[in-house]
Amino acid sequence: MAIVTSLVAEKPVVIFSKSTCCISHSIKTLICSFGANPTVYELDQMSNGQQIERELLQLGCQPSVPAVFIGQEFIGGSNKIMSLHLRNELVTLLMNAKAIWIWKQK
Repeated sequence: MAIVTSLVAEKPVVIFSKSTCCISHSIKTLICSFGANPTVYELDQMSNGQQIERELLQLGCQPSVPAVFIGQEFIGGSNKIMSLHLRNELVTLLMNAKAIWIWKQK
């Protein structure tokens, strides 16, 4: 898990994704819609992507992508992120991680 730990260190939002995954694209779009600028790792475009994917599975990511880390903490996949969003808790997580500073609900 050393690779994943090092990749999420000191970054407010990290998303592990695959470039061909439409669910990953939707989660990236949602998080960016709040003004966050996540660090995105496209596992299918990385030479060590399979190794990282194995680490994500060991962390409990099922399926392995999208895997979202906010404030260096594993939050979850698409279901968890959408649940947080629907409960209006995602913005708070992003603000606490200093991924966004202000947000005005429309």
